[in-house]
Amino acid sequence: MTVFEEESEPFFELAKNFRDALLNVQRDEASRMILKAVEEGMDIKDIYIHVFESSQHEIGRLWQNNKITVAQEHFCTAATQMIMSQLYPYIFSTNKNGHRLVAACAAGEMHEMGVRMVADIFEMQGWDTYYLGANTPNESIIQTISDLKPDIIAISASIHYNIAAVKDLIKLIRKNKDISNTKIIVGGRPFLLSPELWKKIGADGCPPNAIEALSLADELISSKQMVEDSHVH
Repeated sequence: MTVFEEESEPFFELAKNFRDALLNVQRDEASRMILKAVEEGMDIKDIYIHVFESSQHEIGRLWQNNKITVAQEHFCTAATQMIMSQLYPYIFSTNKNGHRLVAACAAGEMHEMGVRMVADIFEMQGWDTYYLGANTPNESIIQTISDLKPDIIAISASIHYNIAAVKDLIKLIRKNKDISNTKIIVGGRPFLLSPELWKKIGADGCPPNAIEALSLADELISSKQMVEDSHVH
């Protein structure tokens, strides 16, 4: 158990019960728990961070230690994504703040859950988010960024093998003069294991979780605005 989980006692119990339900293949029970927590007033952002994210970490750890099968891991992930989508009526009803996020996985990357959570949390804060899903070809990502001109691009990689694809994508963005100044944040397990990696591949930052991603995005937008304003004067 991490310190993070111990500190969040009200969520710890829910996270444990949620995880147990998923591991016992009780998707409806897991769903019922979450919807009940929302109805009782629990903040959806807290559910994302303290229940979904912590459960995914724990399930990933169990799989890596051969305590559960890959099929169980896939079931838990798919069930969590289904339950996340049940929360969308609550998420997409927020007032918009005028900022845009494009979130994508690098080519070849199949683990989309982390970056989808980031997109959802941004959406809850009033951003317009465009989530491109797993294994999106670079050309499509570049086209979307060119069309939408987002304030922030979020790119995810869950295994070290896919870092090269993230690096290639960042290079393509930087080479395209229409979008070369767009701020890019990266995330995923390899970046947590190697804290300086994001700098080496040309990103603008690497938040440890979705909530930190929000504050980093605000900082990056403010600093870009200050640079632009200084050029105008």
